[in-house]
Amino acid sequence: MTNTLKFITWPAIAGLLAALLILDRWVLPQSPVSIRSGVETASYARAVASATPAVVNIYTAKLVTSRRNPLLDDMYFRRLAQPQAQRQRIERSLGSGVIMTEQGHILTNNHVIAGADAIQVLLHDGRSVQAVVIASDPATDLAVLQVNLPDLQPIELGDSDRTRVGDVVLAIGNPLGFGHSVTQGIVSALGRYGLQSSLYEDYIQTDAIIHLGNSGGALIDTRGRLLGINTLIYTANSQPSHTATGIGISLAIPVNLAVFVMQDLIRYGEVIRGWLGVSVEPAVLPDGERKGQQALLVVAVAEGSPAERAGLRRGDIITHIDGEAVEDGRLTMHRIAMLRPGDTVGVSVQRDRQSLELRSIVGVRSQSGAPGS
Repeated sequence: MTNTLKFITWPAIAGLLAALLILDRWVLPQSPVSIRSGVETASYARAVASATPAVVNIYTAKLVTSRRNPLLDDMYFRRLAQPQAQRQRIERSLGSGVIMTEQGHILTNNHVIAGADAIQVLLHDGRSVQAVVIASDPATDLAVLQVNLPDLQPIELGDSDRTRVGDVVLAIGNPLGFGHSVTQGIVSALGRYGLQSSLYEDYIQTDAIIHLGNSGGALIDTRGRLLGINTLIYTANSQPSHTATGIGISLAIPVNLAVFVMQDLIRYGEVIRGWLGVSVEPAVLPDGERKGQQALLVVAVAEGSPAERAGLRRGDIITHIDGEAVEDGRLTMHRIAMLRPGDTVGVSVQRDRQSLELRSIVGVRSQSGAPGS
């Protein structure tokens, strides 16, 4: 009898345990804690909460004189028309900015504050204050403002050099004056250029939708670290614009470049850019000499420039800068521009099928834009 009960009892117990496991795992509703933990895994709320206090809304006002009626330049119409006093109106605009230091330095786009007579900054915590312009750099479309407020929370910096195509990013700003808003996307491409006349274009392209008012706002990673300053949108008429509605092609200035510019604007009131004084164009090394490697053909050397003093000549082919192979001429020139005057840079060149190692002391690029890089 005892053996019979054993054969009946153990299968019954095993079946009961299996039934309880099935009910708990697949039939019974999940507990609120489980649901919350699942939502947290797929949420970027912590990143947004970390970065949002450092993103500000910027409102500008500009006093504009109304255009003179062109008919008044005609003698006949001027006799008939009543004398008119010049009219003035206030033109308002909006944008975004990012708190970068505890001293109240705010990074934004130059086009957001250009020509403004008054700049008002609204913080995430509701405080509002007038801002002053420290300096601006039209070449990169960046400007530094400063506000005098206590208890500011600067944003945590990321490293745009480590950004990868496919990384998830978030854009925070003041679109259309709605206040702090967040959009999400991925990094679509890196090193975008050719959209403006600037020599220093090096945009991060994303599909995070931004609109009028997002300019100067933060592009962050999923940990809330700043990766770039949202600057441009590519519009439906295939023209880059600061004002129109975007179609999923958004551009941001990489944070590493933005911080470089900001530090110079704070210290010197302008950006001090390195300069060699050469004009280059892409080239490929001849067959038999590391076939297919990218290089730079020197097409001009500025008189009295650091490059001329180092011995560079027109027709030289630059293969390496400081030991690193040249892969993209534009990026190489960017690297040189971010060097400091007085720095020494090694330049490897091919001349008449001979390899030469030259060294040049970096000079200063004039603000008027000396030829070459």
